[in-house]
Amino acid sequence: MPAPASMFSDPAYKANPYPFYAQARAAGPVQKTKLPNGVQVYLVTRYADVQAGLKDARLVKNILNARDHGFLARMGLGVLGNNSNMLKADPPEHTRLRALAHAAFTPKYVAGLRGHIQEIADHLLDGVQGRGQMDLIQDFAFPLPITVICEMLGVPTKDEAQFRKWSSALITSGLISAERPRPTKALLQLIQYVRALVAQRRRKPQDDLISKLIHVDEGGDRFTPRELVGTVMVLLIAGHETTVNLIGSGTLTLLQDPAQLEILKNDPALIKPAVEELLRYVNPVQLVNRYAAEDLEIGGVAIPRGSHLAMVVAAGNHDPAFVAEPEQLDMHHSDTRHLAFGQGIHYCLGAPLARLEGEIAFTTLLRRLPNLRLAAETDALVWRAATELRGLSALPVTF
Repeated sequence: MPAPASMFSDPAYKANPYPFYAQARAAGPVQKTKLPNGVQVYLVTRYADVQAGLKDARLVKNILNARDHGFLARMGLGVLGNNSNMLKADPPEHTRLRALAHAAFTPKYVAGLRGHIQEIADHLLDGVQGRGQMDLIQDFAFPLPITVICEMLGVPTKDEAQFRKWSSALITSGLISAERPRPTKALLQLIQYVRALVAQRRRKPQDDLISKLIHVDEGGDRFTPRELVGTVMVLLIAGHETTVNLIGSGTLTLLQDPAQLEILKNDPALIKPAVEELLRYVNPVQLVNRYAAEDLEIGGVAIPRGSHLAMVVAAGNHDPAFVAEPEQLDMHHSDTRHLAFGQGIHYCLGAPLARLEGEIAFTTLLRRLPNLRLAAETDALVWRAATELRGLSALPVTF
């Protein structure tokens, strides 16, 4: 197996990254490597180091808090740049943006969606049940969360397919978390679309999340127009991409482990711990990015100020120091200390929604399609070309 420094360019990495992560953990706490786009990063792969790093205020999201402002001019950051959305902001800006978003996107609001999400899941399976086969990604795993988030935000149903293309292009390019974002055609089109949608809701508010975000007022504080567009884009993309991968990769994992699949079938009450275990095991998000705002050390390794760090949450979740047998799926393993949703102040705002959608998706699949089987060789499955996220392009199944 190639050295960890070259793992991102190895075709075997996308098919199964976990042997590469194991080698990286064994080699040391931190290693220099390059992302597919050529950006040099420090790779952090051990659970304790990743967990601590995600909570460390010295490791920031906004690259300008770690590098000189001349870097801004060279990058030309836009709507997805510094401090315009929660993904790339640090306190106090992040604290403010998250509070504003949370005022509209509350756990109570999400919990109230259960009945409708169940209706969507059943409707999707109604459409394929008579065929005896489907592509689980295109027919179920994708349309379920994309329909939910688009309805929540008020995106017209007719635009969902176009939005999917934009989102896929952005995720594949790594632009959402890239060190050097470029104003791609997909990004510019999506910004234009969201701006138009926000303008429509300003003129004519509706019962949707965009209208709520426009009118959120926390002690006189409100979103600026740029922040509003950035927040809507983050919610649109993050609101479905990770859940698509959880449902798709999670279903594949269950089909590949008949014993654990039977345990869940025989005891549907295990669904909550099962979702936590699948999140730990399949890791829809593989890594998150941070920047060193000052000189520091991780595991005794010196990290200079300005360094780009890849905090590999997937490697941490498969660290034997965290789980004794990390490559063994266990439906009874319900340790919520996994890193799938991050840690600290950037803990995923959409975690309650992702958990709810996962619970409903897996429960409905097993109830409605008890004879679900994989209809392709594992080696023939194609994984999407993205570094930060990991998910299948297609998953043929029969039932």
